[in-house]
Amino acid sequence: MTASPAPIRELPAQDGAALRAEMARAEAPFVLRGLVRDWPAVRTAQCSAAELVRYLRRFESGKPVDAVMTPPEAGGRLFYNDAMSGFNFLRNRLPLSEVAEQALRYAALEVAPAVAAQSAPVPECLPGFQAENPLALVDAEVPPRIWLGGAVTTPTHLDEWNNLGCVVAGRRRFTLFPPEQIANLYIGPLDFAPTGAPVSLVRLHAPDFTRFPRFGAALAAAQSAELAPGDALYIPPLWWHHVESLERFNVWINYWWHASGAPQTGASGGFDALLMGLLNVRAMPAATRAAWRALFEHYVFGDPAAAHAHIPAERRGLLGPLSAADAERLRTQFAQRLAKSK
Repeated sequence: MTASPAPIRELPAQDGAALRAEMARAEAPFVLRGLVRDWPAVRTAQCSAAELVRYLRRFESGKPVDAVMTPPEAGGRLFYNDAMSGFNFLRNRLPLSEVAEQALRYAALEVAPAVAAQSAPVPECLPGFQAENPLALVDAEVPPRIWLGGAVTTPTHLDEWNNLGCVVAGRRRFTLFPPEQIANLYIGPLDFAPTGAPVSLVRLHAPDFTRFPRFGAALAAAQSAELAPGDALYIPPLWWHHVESLERFNVWINYWWHASGAPQTGASGGFDALLMGLLNVRAMPAATRAAWRALFEHYVFGDPAAAHAHIPAERRGLLGPLSAADAERLRTQFAQRLAKSK
């Protein structure tokens, strides 16, 4: 990298109400040092990685989780293969303890594959862990997810949800970019990505500025932090983040929830609207696209009151607050329209 990113701001580990309010209004990420340092899992990890694995095995259900393995020459970086016809890693489904045992074995080698379990729902694979390692800062219905493995690097990508994550073992370095830097990040395919979310094609620590000349502007806007066990990081929706697991054995617990406060459950979100725009709007003539932009600015991105203040409250319909019944009716209409368009 040609310049060091600015540090991500740090906030004191205040009481839960104050931090909840901060997350609700936050427009930028922040670090919370020592937020979960008293978790039994974090204290156990301070003894050794093997002790932490034994601790996790107490809770294990045996249900398989998503796992990946990169060859030694990949250096733990999850990415495309050289031809971009596939990916540079293998996927598997294994019980979490098997992934952990592999990671421990490879940690003893100087050159080895990198393995990792990714985004495994804790209530399914480690029932009981959440009760012993609670986080009152997050609503109880938001399930934690565990990421466990070796020195794996996930390229710059984004999530459309609020994201609060905590280091249990190892160290993690995050490099974040604001959403408006998308044009400078050279994002790969939306529908063919190694992590499930679209990723930047630029290698963060060795950027090819001939191929990616605008990436320097993204670096100028970047923020970074290195987290130790017990530390936490809040990432607002749609902030691009590059994640490096720096030790030979690492564990991360994170929580995702929608801006509305609802848990992330795979339900439809903003990304679906983007895909619909690609399907229905992008091929229109420029003048028509501009007209649709005006409608979106007015009805979706603008001040809601400006769009409906002149309409009697009882006749605002979809322009007013959407009830659960309204939302369900719209989903049904969308499904019917999509079925007819086949």
